[in-house]
Amino acid sequence: MIRDLTVEHLWFALLPVVLGLVIAIPLGWLANRTGAGRTITINLAGLMYTVPSLALFVMLPLVLGTQILDPLNVIVALTVYTVALLVRTVADALSAVPPVIVNAATAMGYTPARRFVAVELPMAIPVILAGLRVAAVSSISLVTVGSVIGFGGLGKMFTDGFQRDIPQEIIAGILLVLIMALVVDGLILLLGRALTPWDRIGQAAGRAT
Repeated sequence: MIRDLTVEHLWFALLPVVLGLVIAIPLGWLANRTGAGRTITINLAGLMYTVPSLALFVMLPLVLGTQILDPLNVIVALTVYTVALLVRTVADALSAVPPVIVNAATAMGYTPARRFVAVELPMAIPVILAGLRVAAVSSISLVTVGSVIGFGGLGKMFTDGFQRDIPQEIIAGILLVLIMALVVDGLILLLGRALTPWDRIGQAAGRAT
C-alpha cells in the first residue's frame, strides 16, 4: 500500500512541476521583454498563488467539466501553482543575465530565439533551478491536501490514520513526505550541477586564487 501511494504521490506532484516549468519559461521570457508585460504577468501569477489549494481543487471540476475525484483536477491545480511560482523566477533569472553577454551574442549574429536558447537560458539555469526546487517541494506538500476530498497519494495515510485513530500511520506518512521532498530536492540540485559545469569551474578557480 505504501509503495502504491508513494508512486501515486510522485506522479501527482512531479508531472505538474514539469508542465509548469514548460509553461513558465516562455511566460517568464515574455515578462522580461517589457516593463508592462512583466508587471501584468507577475501580478497575475501572484494572484493565482493566493487561491487556497483546497478551494481550487473544488472549483476546477466546475471549470473543466470533470468529476470531483478526477486526477486531472490535481494535475491542473498544481500546474497552476507551479507556473505562479516559477514565472517570476524565470523573469528574474533572465533579467540577471549580464547585458554584455546578450549584446555580444547579438553582435555575433544570433537571432533572438537562438540567443535565448543558446545563451540566455543556459546562463539563467542556476536561478531557475533554485526556484524549481521550491516549486517541487511545494507540490509534494500540496498533494497531501487533496486527500481531504478523496485524492490519492501519501495524504491518504493522514486521513486514514485520523479516521481509524492510528497515529503511527500519520507519523509514517509525514516522514515519507519529508523524505520524498528531500530526495527530489537533492536530485534537482544534482541536475543543476550537471547542467552548469561552468559554475563548478568558476568556484574552483575562485578557491584557487
